[in-house]
Formats: sequence, structure tokens, C-alpha cells
Amino acid sequence: MSNAASGPLAGLRMIEFASIGPGPHCAMLFADLGAEVLRIARPGGTMPNPIVDRGRATLTLDIRTDDGRATAIEAVRHADVLIEGLRPGVMERLGLGPETLCGLNPRLIYGRMTGWGQDGPLATVAGHDITYIALSGALAAIGRPGEPAVPPLNLVGDFGGGSMLLAFGILAALWERERSGKGQVIDAAIVDGVASMMTMFAGMAGRISLDRDQNLLGGAAPFYRCYLCADGREIALGALEPQFFATLAERLDLPEGLTQAPAQWPELAAHLTRLLATQPLDHWLALLNGTDACAAPVLPLAEVAAHPHHRARGTYVTHDALKQAAPAPRFSRTPGAIQPARDGAALLAAWSRGGER
Repeated sequence: MSNAASGPLAGLRMIEFASIGPGPHCAMLFADLGAEVLRIARPGGTMPNPIVDRGRATLTLDIRTDDGRATAIEAVRHADVLIEGLRPGVMERLGLGPETLCGLNPRLIYGRMTGWGQDGPLATVAGHDITYIALSGALAAIGRPGEPAVPPLNLVGDFGGGSMLLAFGILAALWERERSGKGQVIDAAIVDGVASMMTMFAGMAGRISLDRDQNLLGGAAPFYRCYLCADGREIALGALEPQFFATLAERLDLPEGLTQAPAQWPELAAHLTRLLATQPLDHWLALLNGTDACAAPVLPLAEVAAHPHHRARGTYVTHDALKQAAPAPRFSRTPGAIQPARDGAALLAAWSRGGER
């Protein structure tokens, strides 16, 4: 593989202070699109992830020491973007806070990834995805009536409201810097990001209920949920619109009296549960594939890459002997690519030769 970066962010210099969860994912997105990402890792490191950690140059520094801090500061002089995911105040105590570093590099975009944000009564309190989405209104809507809420992995908070909104904020700040010539600090809080993600439901109050027994998109509607088939595998149905439900009803030969009316949800759910359990998954896919019934197999992660749609689009690639998602989104002129790993000291030396940003 060539050492020349490819992608729309080629030439962008990012420093990633190693963390877990949304920070590394955000850095991966930038590396995939061509940015030169220098990860500053601490001695002993964080939990490695050979896929999320791809495309970086890594430099191990103890930033608690004068020498380690000095090297980190030297790197910052040449960077466009910095991201860190420590609790509020930690970088300041280390002498690496935004006031110091943006003073040295006024064009620096300083991205701060936390759960609760840089201020507020919970700012310095420990938390995880589950607590952030609990306080943002998302978790309460997920689960069965009368049972505890079900965490949707850590996709909604850490990555939906976290890394994605941090990446959006960085790109917005870079755009603004083109006009002002100045960097700025981004306070990317997961609770803020999830609150933004929940705006659709807030704006449709009265039309889409978040009560679990009436939640159209949360599994209460029998035409928008998953069912077990005879072989123990699952099928997902998403026939929300009337025309899509009509296709589903025709293909499954549903009784004419069963409709999408909420009053009929219990009867429709019971019928679909009995019906879909009579045949294996492949039987139903043969009836529904390629139609507007909006049905799909519920695939475990190990089977996803082999699906014909993903194979046709090249959604997954093999890199360093690992099957992994290709860079996304896709660009017509400047496509991204998984970048080769690089030596952190060599990259910093190259930055130094190229001068300050």
C-alpha cells in the first residue's frame, strides 16, 4: 500500500490523545479520509482495537513528565486539530489545556470529547453511554412495557451523539477557520449530541409516542419489529407505510381484516408471531426479498460482510488480514482509504520539517 494519504482530508494534521470509545472512532473517521493522525499514547496504553485504531502514527509519551509534555507541545505547534477525551480539568492540570495550546497555535481546533460536557453539575462525575442516554430521553423509549429499559449497545451515546458530533464540530470549525484564520475549542458532550438526535421525536410529540406500548419505531408496532423463524433465526420487518404493509400482507397472505390500526396491533402481532415461526428464515426471505415489504434477516456481525449487498458495494474490505468496514462515506473524486500505520516519531519529524501551521 502506498504511503501517500488519499481522501478529501489529505494534508490535515490531527493529534489524538489516546482514549477509549468515541475519541478513537472519531480519529479513525479522519484517518480513513486522509488526515495524518498522530496518536499520543500513554505508557502501558489503552485497550487496543486493531480496526478502530487503524491508519494512525503512534507516539508513546508520558505527558506527566517535562520531556513528554514538551514533545506533545512541539507536535501541537504543527497540528490543525487536537482531540482529547479526559475529564474536564485534567488537560489543564497537565499543562496541555486549550488556553495554553491555542495560545501557542492560534489556528488549532481543540476538540474535547466528554459524556457530560465541560461544565454543569455532572461535568466531573464518572459515566458511560448508558448513563448519558438515560439522561437524554433515548433509553426510556427502548424496551418492552413493564420491563427495564434495554441499552442499545453503546451506539447511541458514544458514537451517535459522541464521535459523530465531535467530527461534525471539527469540520464546522475548520470551515469557519478558512474565513477567520482562528481556531477554537469544541465542547462535544454526549448528552448534548443525543439531545440533538432526539429532536425528531420531540418535534413529533403527539404523532409518534415514546411510550413503549405505543412506540411505532421501538417495537410496539407489529409491522416494525423482529420475529423468530422456525430455525431460530430472526427476521426484521419494517413495513411502516401503508403501501409497504400492503405488500407485506399480500406476500404473507395475511387475513384481510388485519390492518395497521393500533387497536389491531395485539392480534396482528400474535398472527405474525405464529406464522413466521412455521418456516425457516430462508423461506420468508425467498418470499420477501426484492419487494417493498421492507424485510431483512437479522444478521450477527460475523455474517454481515458475506451478505450479497455488502459484497456488491464493497462495504467491507480485508486489511492487515482483518475483515473490516471500508471508509465511509464515499466520495466521487477523492475516495478515502484505510491508511497504513506509521511511526509517530517519523511523522512528527516530517511535520517539524514542514513548519508550523
